[in-house]
Amino acid sequence: MATQHAVRTHDDRALSVHDTGARVLDAITVVWHHGSPQTGALLRPLLDAAEARGVRLVSYARPSYATSSPRPGRDVASAAADVERVADTLGLDQFAVMGASGGGPHALACAALLPARVTAAVTLAGLAPFTEAFDGFGGMASDAALRAAREGRQARARFAETDEFDPRSFTARDWATLDSTWSALGEDAQAAEAAGPDGLIDDDVAFVSPWGFDPSTISAPVLLVHGGEDRVVPVSHSRRLVETLPDAELWFRPRDGHISVLEAVPLAMDWLREHGADGTH
Repeated sequence: MATQHAVRTHDDRALSVHDTGARVLDAITVVWHHGSPQTGALLRPLLDAAEARGVRLVSYARPSYATSSPRPGRDVASAAADVERVADTLGLDQFAVMGASGGGPHALACAALLPARVTAAVTLAGLAPFTEAFDGFGGMASDAALRAAREGRQARARFAETDEFDPRSFTARDWATLDSTWSALGEDAQAAEAAGPDGLIDDDVAFVSPWGFDPSTISAPVLLVHGGEDRVVPVSHSRRLVETLPDAELWFRPRDGHISVLEAVPLAMDWLREHGADGTH
């Protein structure tokens, strides 16, 4: 089980934090970065995988999700300062990071901007920066939200007023995963959406704007996990990142989509235990 509490930032915002606490002496701590939209709660598949490996698991809700305060104009890089504050509060000297979908860029931000503390990073179905050198829209079943975000926050907020999820974004394998192992993910996304669109809007604007850091500066080992059938974040994103990151490997899962790729979480935690215990590999 995980405990939930609030952490105050230096600019007096509240962050909703979940923490399983220490499991095994000298076991690694993993800070989980949730997808978009989610509440930041530690879902059962994550808890089960962490408990089986003695991993201490920590997560937090990004600004405007759950009970975390807004942070107007936030970029992807701003996650590092929030995670640093969480780590200081919990007494975490070093930790690994893992993020899924929209959490992937924020995990990379921590690896780039907290190099003395982040020992290794994993992203699952994560995005790459949208730059002139890389157009990340190709292969998306629905790119309208991110294209609206490129026009600015007001345009993305207007789009949110009529936005509806396109079921074509998920494969049959994705839907089967949501009906079984990761059913809590769908329930949590619904809870996040019921609380309002601001967190998702700010995420989308941050994704398509300058991230505030250069992934090529990340010195920690990074594992990228991506499904070949992903219609939400195409595998081209991880292929772009693996070319950019100095020390990265890509686990390509050809039959997985955006949700079913999460079945790799236990194996990814094993990878973090091997690569993130002391920052060496």
